[in-house]
Amino acid sequence: MNNETTTLISLKEAMKRVEDKLQALEAQFKELDFATDKLTQKFEYHSKTLASQAAQDELWAAVLALKFTPMELNILYSYVIDVLICLHTRVLEKLPDLVRGLPTLASVLRRKVKNERIGVVWESVLEEFGLQEGDITALCTFFIAHGNKAEHYSAKVRQMYIRDVTFLITNMVKNQALQEGLLRAVQVIEKGKTVRASKEQKSSLKELIPSVKN
Repeated sequence: MNNETTTLISLKEAMKRVEDKLQALEAQFKELDFATDKLTQKFEYHSKTLASQAAQDELWAAVLALKFTPMELNILYSYVIDVLICLHTRVLEKLPDLVRGLPTLASVLRRKVKNERIGVVWESVLEEFGLQEGDITALCTFFIAHGNKAEHYSAKVRQMYIRDVTFLITNMVKNQALQEGLLRAVQVIEKGKTVRASKEQKSSLKELIPSVKN
């Protein structure tokens, strides 16, 4: 075996060792990339969890710090409870076969996560009322915090005490999520009153038309 042959064999062996080393490094880099992706996902998840927890803590603090008079608190509570009742009633209208299994709005909120059918109906009801999940969180937080001491006022009583409840909310509620939730609650109830009044007016006109013709 001459020197050239020996050199060529040595070179091939060296190239093979380099190739093996590169393959080993590539495998290590893939493992590092995979580990990095997992860490990034965990970090993003924890960041979202912390942000969500911080938002919830801020919401609770805002609800508990409200400086309303008992009368004003009762009026806001009335709008909140009316909306929650409307939501529950509408869900049951769309799911008549599940009425017994969904006795409260809380049962709907619990089961919608695992039951796709309930979840789809819940989303459609929210869209129908122009509400978002954040609004429901704010309204439920308000209800839990003040429901044990607040009193429900009828629509006539509410208007007798406060003409512009939206001004009261925007002026007194500084937390954006809570403010938006309460404002949308008022909007839903007032819009519902307008729709009912319109239907009653049309019904009255229909009753008058025959008598006018006669």
